Amino acid sequence: MNIKGSRVLVIGGAGFIGSFVVAELLKEDVGEVIVYDNFARGKKEYLMASLKDPRCKIFPIGGDIRDIDILDTAMQGIDYVISLSAMWLLHCKDYPRTAFEVNIAGTFNILEACVKHKIKKLIWSSSASVYGDAVELPMTENHPFNNKNFYGATKIAGEAMATAFNDRYGLNVIGLRYMNVYGPHQDQTAAYTGVVPIMLNKIDANESPNINGDGTQAYDFIYVEDVARCNVDALKSNVNFGFYNVGTEVQTSIKQLCDLILKLKKSNLKVNYIPYGADDARALVQNRIGSAVKAEKELGFKYKYSLEEGLLKLIQWRESTK
Repeated sequence: MNIKGSRVLVIGGAGFIGSFVVAELLKEDVGEVIVYDNFARGKKEYLMASLKDPRCKIFPIGGDIRDIDILDTAMQGIDYVISLSAMWLLHCKDYPRTAFEVNIAGTFNILEACVKHKIKKLIWSSSASVYGDAVELPMTENHPFNNKNFYGATKIAGEAMATAFNDRYGLNVIGLRYMNVYGPHQDQTAAYTGVVPIMLNKIDANESPNINGDGTQAYDFIYVEDVARCNVDALKSNVNFGFYNVGTEVQTSIKQLCDLILKLKKSNLKVNYIPYGADDARALVQNRIGSAVKAEKELGFKYKYSLEEGLLKLIQWRESTK
């Protein structure tokens, strides 16, 4: 698909993944990239480099995907939409009603506005959480939906609505099922942050990192710049509908992850192994590694950064922003 000279709206474009998507889009010959964000988790500082490009703008009054009239205004004259706005997994666990309003009703608002404004293609962020725990590895896009948490439920609902909008209105939609994304701009300090920042914070404080369970639980870790590039690859592809894993197909246990981080940090700290709590959402998924075949074949996407390379880039970013 030719995106030359086009106007692209990036919803959640000031966030962790969204800010990298904006930067990746600006490498293309697009006409304009407009960031639509409520700045609940996104930060303008993540866009400082991109905003030096005159093609990049922040929608002037900000915006939430629950604000239907503001969203409608932001989509006027837009050719393509990339949506990364969502409440995160553990937020959804604690605030399921708000999760419904943001992730389900908000996604409906986006889909409806895309139809109204004749958007040529929507790239929408789903999640590997739709799969739940693996019954086969690697998990292909045909893997059953075994999700048990609120976050995954909202993403399953979003995928179902995207399918319905495609069938009823012919809206072109590609849903991307992200594996475990890590990298700069991820919240490094909040209670709801991810496993990689938590380990790095412990080590930087000269405290032993904690591992829940025995550390054999394994995941597919993918660097944020690769995820951003996949969004742009999906936009430029000739595919008009479908759902795709975004991962590396490389299996890494939490123990292996921790050992690698300790090596990169040149730390001799010992690891604490802590039993899972009865209400620990992380205990529900022990293995999740996604097949990368379909995304490479149909979208032309293949990851670039190994886990070690990505962690080094993250560590360097943390050092530079202390």
